Amino acid sequence: MKKLKTKPFGEIEVDESQEITFSEGLFGFEQYKKFYLLENPDSPFLWLQSSEEPSLAFILIDPLQFKADYKLEISEEDYKSIEIEDKEKDLLDFVIVTVPREPQKMTANLQGPIIINIKKKLGKQAISLREDYTVRCPILEEMKKTMAKKETKEKIKEKKGK
Repeated sequence: MKKLKTKPFGEIEVDESQEITFSEGLFGFEQYKKFYLLENPDSPFLWLQSSEEPSLAFILIDPLQFKADYKLEISEEDYKSIEIEDKEKDLLDFVIVTVPREPQKMTANLQGPIIINIKKKLGKQAISLREDYTVRCPILEEMKKTMAKKETKEKIKEKKGK
């Protein structure tokens, strides 16, 4: 175990074997290569914490948590760069969340997904091939749309059953 100074949780102990290497860093933070994925059990959000700079941490979320029709579309080179062999078993993907002063206006960067080979502990910020994805997708608006779609489907299913 290793002590790690973190932005969200102060000093914590982490398993060194869980350190993820981003060989190219993240966009705008290319000099930082080593990160830990920190979970918060009471939240859909995770933290990508730099092990090299305690003040550098990114809030992440699984895009399917707020956008039911999300589909990861990136180049094969991006998959190869983190040595993905089995996308179903080895791949985690997240998006970076920006929380402004008014948290209800938080957004997610769907254009720059974070991909992680959980088996080999390699990560990369990729570029989405989807032109309809933005760098500032409003999370709460998308959640409302997703909930409305689910409710409509449930109503239709319920009426068909009668």
